[in-house]
Amino acid sequence: MKRICLLLLLVVELSVVTMAQGGPKRPDPQPPADTHEKFKLGMAGYTFARFGLDTALQTLQRADVHYLCIKDFHLPLNSTDEQITAFHQKLKAKGVTGYGVGPIYMKSEAEIDRAFEYAKRVGVKLIVGVPNYDLLPYVDKKVKEYDMKYAIHLHGPDMPLYPDAEDVWNHVKNLDPRIGMCLDIGHDTRNGKDAVADLKKYHTRVFDIHLKDVTGPTKLGYSVEVGRGIIDFPAFVKMLRKVGYSGVVSLEHERNMDNPFMGIAESVGYFRAMIVATRKK
Repeated sequence: MKRICLLLLLVVELSVVTMAQGGPKRPDPQPPADTHEKFKLGMAGYTFARFGLDTALQTLQRADVHYLCIKDFHLPLNSTDEQITAFHQKLKAKGVTGYGVGPIYMKSEAEIDRAFEYAKRVGVKLIVGVPNYDLLPYVDKKVKEYDMKYAIHLHGPDMPLYPDAEDVWNHVKNLDPRIGMCLDIGHDTRNGKDAVADLKKYHTRVFDIHLKDVTGPTKLGYSVEVGRGIIDFPAFVKMLRKVGYSGVVSLEHERNMDNPFMGIAESVGYFRAMIVATRKK
């Protein structure tokens, strides 16, 4: 009996100490569902068009997302080497890697020159760009000179340049193989295309992907949180695996952009759920 009382007393003392230290220690969070995939989950800088870099990085950290496509409102094209170094230090402190720059619109050879030199100074090997059609031969020349990948961002029915994946493919298929597309699956869908089928068909030229969902296959369709629209995400995730896509799938959240944070969390969570749900046992 005396031994039992001593054991009970010890349990009570340990419980008191544990409570004083803030309760039982919870296990560390499991790694995100995308950890063991060939592709990586990232964020498009445009998602944070109305917020500074610090807010963007805090959001990525809370969402456990580690890749960012850099927009020039966070790191201007005319940044000094010192500013670029400080920028990368901020990213590193939050466990984030800047994997590319853009989208950058280019309407002249001088703007193309500036973009390639900017990417070189930033230290990335991917430019997401929107060059005028007549400038593609010059882009071809610069890709060879800088040995970078150039992903043309498509824009659906909202502008005449590069409305969908088929249009990009038709303009780049005979150019250097480092010139391809940023497959914006939302805009592709809004132009009446099947984004899953286009990923399969054009995957050799898909160097970046913008993740989003939309409400319809026409210009009237608009962006919503991933999982609320018409895109077949189980099929999309399966196709990413089937074609062996090894780039970044970057969420470009374009709804409630003054306060996008719940939408970002919902979209990231849904996409990761689809990764788990489609994984073979």
